[in-house]
Amino acid sequence: MTAADQVERAEGRDAGRAVYVYGIVPADVAVEEDAVGVGDPPSEVEIVKEGDIAALVSRIATDHPLGTPDDLQAHAHLLDGAAAVAPVLPLRFGAVMTDAESVAEELLREHHDEFRETLEKLEGHAQYVVKGRYDQQTFLRDLLEESEQARALRDDIQSKPEDASRDSRMALGELIANTIEAKRQADTNTAVDALNTVAQAVNVREPTHEWDAVNVAALVEVKAQADVEAVVDELAENAAGRVDLRLLGPMAAYDFVVTSNPEG
Repeated sequence: MTAADQVERAEGRDAGRAVYVYGIVPADVAVEEDAVGVGDPPSEVEIVKEGDIAALVSRIATDHPLGTPDDLQAHAHLLDGAAAVAPVLPLRFGAVMTDAESVAEELLREHHDEFRETLEKLEGHAQYVVKGRYDQQTFLRDLLEESEQARALRDDIQSKPEDASRDSRMALGELIANTIEAKRQADTNTAVDALNTVAQAVNVREPTHEWDAVNVAALVEVKAQADVEAVVDELAENAAGRVDLRLLGPMAAYDFVVTSNPEG
């Protein structure tokens, strides 16, 4: 009996159920007993194998509305947990196929060699993300110390009623936004240069908040995690009081090898 058959028999072929696919892993990867997937209640995670590769999957009701915070967290938690012990090729959130046979034939078999080669390149690597956010009070204090224009606008705002100072408020807001963008570019470049000394690849991500200072992903050998931590510690020390910096990972290599959702 194939692994695909085992998954189908475990739950039965209900017309109202489909197979959710999380990512691709080597065929010898085992699922942790306590691993759970998306759904309410959380679904049991299974493996569908095809040759040298396999897919992490679970059964899901076809009428389950994907996209809840719990589902997003379950998707990432499963992939990140697997990435800590094996190479993982993550699929984008929301990848659903008709059944396990479709996963084996249409996803794994059709892309077998491509997926296997990518997994071989990812062997021993994981993604780490460096995120930093400006301390607003420190940022504004520094801006007022550095910019005569900012001080003039502040003084004008403080000396006039709210309605009369509208133009100055808008000008100061634009000045702050432009300064954030310039400092973000400089701080991001500093982080990229530092991470390039320990990473195989570095990817600059879009900011997720107006006060973001750094948002950078790095593909790094898992055995070099201590080196990454040392780099981030140094960056954090240099930015102390100005930027709150943190390191996330290891996680699946979303920024480097995420595939499109399969059709099925």
